[in-house]
Amino acid sequence: MTLVLTRIDNRLIHGQVLEAWVPYVQANCIVVANDVLAANPLKKLMMKASVPSRMRVEVGTVAESVRLLLTNALDRYRVLLLFGTPADALRAYRLGFNYRQLNLGNLHADIGKARFSCTVFLALEDLDDLISLEEEGVNITARCIPADTERPWRRLIPSPRETD
Repeated sequence: MTLVLTRIDNRLIHGQVLEAWVPYVQANCIVVANDVLAANPLKKLMMKASVPSRMRVEVGTVAESVRLLLTNALDRYRVLLLFGTPADALRAYRLGFNYRQLNLGNLHADIGKARFSCTVFLALEDLDDLISLEEEGVNITARCIPADTERPWRRLIPSPRETD
């Protein structure tokens, strides 16, 4: 298996992923590792149906996805791996799927989250999860679409002087 992109995007499979990222990284397989989606058969079916039939799509819990990724079942594929949250990404890493790069795409606003860019809103626990991944050696960058400039995620965090 060639892992061509590991991304956190709380929308999971959507037009931006299919129309921009898939061609950019030349993926022919999408793996979605998200417990919430995996537990909702209708949403899971709808998301899988949105992907062109020429692509392989696997949707599972984080644990199921890690088990799949650690086998040779995807050896001939270029895999785009999607997580819904930083917690999903950290759990997959701790379950033994040790990727080296992580793209922060879209993490929408919600109660208790602060805005770090136009597409990235994080809660304190999200920051903790990203710091843990970084401490494990994962290079984390923010980039909404391929045409955007990739930025280290820490540059999204304002310095103490900027918040005074």
